[in-house]
Amino acid sequence: MRILLVEDESAIADTVLYALRAEGFEAVHCLTGGEALREAARVAFDLAVLDIGLPDIGGFALCRELRRGRDLPVIFLTAQNAEADRILGLEIGADDYVTKPFSPRELATRVRVVLRRARGGAAETAAVEDGFVHDLEGKRIRYRGQALDLTRYEYGLLAALLQRPGAVLSRAQLMDRVWGDALDSGDRTVDTHIKTLRAKLRDVAADRDPIRTHRGLGYSLEAS
Repeated sequence: MRILLVEDESAIADTVLYALRAEGFEAVHCLTGGEALREAARVAFDLAVLDIGLPDIGGFALCRELRRGRDLPVIFLTAQNAEADRILGLEIGADDYVTKPFSPRELATRVRVVLRRARGGAAETAAVEDGFVHDLEGKRIRYRGQALDLTRYEYGLLAALLQRPGAVLSRAQLMDRVWGDALDSGDRTVDTHIKTLRAKLRDVAADRDPIRTHRGLGYSLEAS
């Protein structure tokens, strides 16, 4: 998914870009509204993160221009905590609103949530890599024609890996996506559930191990 970040403070932009790219997004940064409009005319984006206080074009006006003829989810960033700005932003159709200072990691999570909401389950069933079929709405996964009997956390792990075939997800990323704020869980929890998940996949296809271990890094789903 391609994210457009329009922020005139480079220090803030750098931390946001790092957080977005760590989550697997392709992020493009523009310092001004004019630059953002030129970039959006050249490339299609899935979501825009816009600072309201830009030096040339206000964030609200930029939002209107970027949305001409297309449906683009937008998250606003602002240093102002004024209720009027929040109301105006929501009235013109903002999908979310984040006040500075903020956590770049939290912003990346909000981006993921807005994108999921924007997709709205349009593709309820999606064929994925290497024999997997993921029923997104029913939260069920089939492997080589067989329905997998998965626990909640096994499903969460496999769903996270299926979302980005071939990409290495660290234990911390998997903990964040699957276990959320479960403070009593640690890295070994991920390893234990990967082990049981692998066993269930081997029951279906003993000659295949689609989950790859990357020592010191994390896990990935082998892309076909």
